Amino acid sequence: MSELLAENWILLAIALVVGLLVAWLLFRTTRRTRVTGTKKDVLDEGAERAQRNSALVDAPPAATSDAPELKVSDGNGDDLTRIKGVGPKLAATLESLGVTSFAQIAAWDDAEIDRIDSQLGRFEGRIRRDDWTGQARLLAAGDRAGFQSKYGAGA
Repeated sequence: MSELLAENWILLAIALVVGLLVAWLLFRTTRRTRVTGTKKDVLDEGAERAQRNSALVDAPPAATSDAPELKVSDGNGDDLTRIKGVGPKLAATLESLGVTSFAQIAAWDDAEIDRIDSQLGRFEGRIRRDDWTGQARLLAAGDRAGFQSKYGAGA
């Protein structure tokens, strides 16, 4: 190996120099260009900035949200957040779909699960994954011990 290096040292030196030149050229061509100028932004002109800001503050909201209001239960139904995997947002979504009790969820068949699941947006798939119907059966029956043994404490 050392004989090979001794015989070809000039080629290795040339290859090293060429490699360094290529690396330098690549580094130089990928550098970003700095933009310098004396032109000021419209917002830097004092009074106009204040006028624009006040117009933005006084403007009506750009869009209104059709998302359901985040309320858990108004006393007419069960507290759906007792089901593992159902938080306040999902509970509000379910209530907007007319689902307010554990008995309703416990009675769901596959078609009803698919119908509700398709309306849950980014929470789609949670009904089967978290076994909402099984949890709801136990909660509707008032079987707190059965719920805790199968799904853990918290109900």
